Amino acid sequence: MTVSRRLFLGGLAAGLFVAPSRPLFADELTRTPSQTEGPFYPDKLPLDTDNDLLIVNDTITSAVGEVTHLGGRILDSRGEPVRNALVEIWQCDNNGAYLHTRSGNAEKRDAHFQGFGRFLTGTAGEYYFRTIKPVPYPGRTPHIHFAVKIPKQEKFTTQCYINGHPGNEKDGVLRGVRDVKAKAALMSDFMPLKGSKIGELTAKFDIVLGLTPETT
Repeated sequence: MTVSRRLFLGGLAAGLFVAPSRPLFADELTRTPSQTEGPFYPDKLPLDTDNDLLIVNDTITSAVGEVTHLGGRILDSRGEPVRNALVEIWQCDNNGAYLHTRSGNAEKRDAHFQGFGRFLTGTAGEYYFRTIKPVPYPGRTPHIHFAVKIPKQEKFTTQCYINGHPGNEKDGVLRGVRDVKAKAALMSDFMPLKGSKIGELTAKFDIVLGLTPETT
C-alpha cells in the first residue's frame, strides 16, 4: 500500500470509529462469544497482508463487492482498550471463494481480493479494515472471520455477522449461540457511508475479551 493511501485510510478510520469515553466503575461488558476458526483460514498467506483487502499490493484494479469500512475496538471485560493486539480478518470474496486451496468455487476466485488482512491496535484499542460486505455461500450466512492475538494469551477467534440478515436464523454456527445478548454481540449494522458517491458502507464491530485490566 502506498504511503498516501495508507494515510488517507487511517484518517478516514479515525473519523468513522471514534472511541467513546468509558463510564467510571463500569460493569463487565457482554463478552464476545468465541466462534470456530473454520476450515478456510488461508493455507498460504498472501504477500500483501495489510488492512486494505480491496487492493493487492499496489495494483490499480480493485476487488469486486460492496466497499465496506470495517472498524471497532478490542476491549477487556471492563471496557478498557487492549493496545498492540494483532487483529486478523479473513472472508470469502464476492463469488463465495476463500483464499484457500480447498475453497468451493475456487475457479471463480477474485484475484484482486486480498481475502486476509492484519492490523495492530492503537492506544484506544482501535482497528480498521477496508474490505467488502460479506456474502453468503452454500451452508453459511454472510460473515467475516476474526482472530485476535495478544502476547502470552490464547488466540481468540470469532465471527462478525450482518445484523438482520435473513440467513442468520438458518446458520448452524450462529444458531449454536443461545444467549440473546451474546448473539447480539456478534452482529454489526452495515450502514451507508455518509457522503459516499459510490455506495460505500461502514460497519462497527467491537470485540470484548474475557480479560481483566490486570491481565492486559
